[in-house]
Amino acid sequence: MRYILAVDQSTSATKAILFDIAGTVIDKTSLPHQQIYPQPGWVEHDAEEIYANTVKVLREVVENNRDKAEDLLCLSITNQRETFVVFDKKTGRPLHNAIVWQCRRGDPVCNELVKAGHGDRIRKATGLKIDSYFPAPKLKWLLDNRDDIRLEVKSGRALIGTIDAYLVYRLTGGEVFATDHTNASRTLLFDIEKLQWDADLCGLFGTPPDALPEVRQSAEEFGRTDIEGLLSSKLPICGIMGDSQAALFAQRCFTPGSAKVTFGTGSSILVNIGQKMQLSESGLVTTIAWVHDGRATYAFEGLINCTGATIAWLKDQLAMIDDPAESEPLAQAVADNGGVYLVPAFAGLSAPYWSQDAKGAILGLTQHSTRNHVVRAALESIAYQVKDVLDVVVEDASIPLEVVHGDGGMVANRFLMQFVADMAGMPVKASALAELSALGAVLSGAMGMGEYNSLDDLAKLDFGSVEYRPAMDRATVEANYAGWKQAVRRVL
Repeated sequence: MRYILAVDQSTSATKAILFDIAGTVIDKTSLPHQQIYPQPGWVEHDAEEIYANTVKVLREVVENNRDKAEDLLCLSITNQRETFVVFDKKTGRPLHNAIVWQCRRGDPVCNELVKAGHGDRIRKATGLKIDSYFPAPKLKWLLDNRDDIRLEVKSGRALIGTIDAYLVYRLTGGEVFATDHTNASRTLLFDIEKLQWDADLCGLFGTPPDALPEVRQSAEEFGRTDIEGLLSSKLPICGIMGDSQAALFAQRCFTPGSAKVTFGTGSSILVNIGQKMQLSESGLVTTIAWVHDGRATYAFEGLINCTGATIAWLKDQLAMIDDPAESEPLAQAVADNGGVYLVPAFAGLSAPYWSQDAKGAILGLTQHSTRNHVVRAALESIAYQVKDVLDVVVEDASIPLEVVHGDGGMVANRFLMQFVADMAGMPVKASALAELSALGAVLSGAMGMGEYNSLDDLAKLDFGSVEYRPAMDRATVEANYAGWKQAVRRVL
């Protein structure tokens, strides 16, 4: 039996997972990292802590499975996509905290670019909207506001990469500086039709192209590593994908019209639209799903800023729950939401609204409202936002959707999954495997290492799922959703 090590570097933690070649999880461990909030709306991570945690979790999994070390095939990586690091070329050390996808410090840059009329040019090249969700505006802010970092970047002494490129650089001792197409396509600097960095956009955002990584296919080799001396011989790094595309890949959404929702800190809804690049007219972005045999497959994506983060907010900021798992029985303890709606615009509202200035709100409170109603409203807000995006996908792509594949930690919440099925009006297949993003990177790595010959081979695999079918009557669905739309209008 052959095995693949995987790193899943997410917004909240870093996991190491050992898979066998059939996609079964053998062992895993995880370490959280600090969430840094220098001021309201700013979010950072300590990239040095992330790298140290990566080595620690890999060490633990390898040492717990020494009998399998000789049968390791490769190391695969999936990562939080839009978070980026500026680091020293010689040492690999970060010159600044990683700036996280949730951070809004790039909003003024976005506003200036929109006013200057750059939106259409950027959208046609990148498939994305000018929004601080993506790295380039925040990178421009950093280079404009930190003279020391700008000089290091301009001189060639510093490099800029998403988390995957940073980890590859550190794990290979600086021998390889490369990313894959799924991550490059999230930067606002990459032409997704030409499959290359766009020199004009790099100039617009003040980013030297030479400071950016080489872009490779996900299933290519990205150097070799002994994980800081942990392994007796170097292991190929193969299979790198941004977390959301990796989940789409793991769900084997290989045909146009197949869709998945990742229920993480935020949520990404991806729908395969085939090998022709299309643009949405309704607030979706277009992204590269993967590049295989030199050809890109594209996807429409609806980005939701706060899904799991909403439940974390109930726990950490309001102390309304002690554990996210409590949200399910609390929501089920009431017959309905009691007219309470929570609009989780903690970082603005993304697709299909794209309002950077929107603020969160709880609406419809009365003397009869309880904690249960607020918790239920928080969970329902996730389903409403998913419906918002799916409705737009069907309209823009002219592709019928028949089922939604769900993954991420929140698929364990049965109330939420059923409510998503009810709101969407179609079955939801919730993955039985929580580590789907990691599995996608692993499947890509296994294909790159020759263990699978084609996407058709991968499509035959069965990893199990739980199916939720619509059960709510249509009138109730429409009434619930109308209340949500009214709540959003008030926030906007």
